[in-house]
Parts: sequence; C-alpha cells; structure tokens
Amino acid sequence: MASKKKTAVEIIALQCPECKRKNYTTYKNRKNITGKLEKNKYCPFCRKQTAHKETKVK
Repeated sequence: MASKKKTAVEIIALQCPECKRKNYTTYKNRKNITGKLEKNKYCPFCRKQTAHKETKVK
C-alpha cells in the first residue's frame, strides 16, 4: 500500500450548515489559508445559498 505524502495542497469538502450534506469538493493550499475555509455556495437540497464550511473528505 502506498504511503500518503503531506503536501501543501489538500482536497477538502464543503458542507452545508443547515442540511449537513457535503455538496462540493475543492482544493486548499495549507500554506496560504491556515484557518477553516468558508464559501457562499448554492445548496440544491435546501434550494438556497448558504455559507458552506470546510470538512474532511472521506
């Protein structure tokens, strides 16, 4: 099994705070952005724009 290497860029998921579903995935550069990422995105399940927050991808 290949070992995972820590890089500056990691894949994250964006989760809707209202319905708790992970709707989007994106990349984050850990050197430039140290805190949790938060973006306003459209949630197709809630049918409105909400502030999606960063979570881990499984």
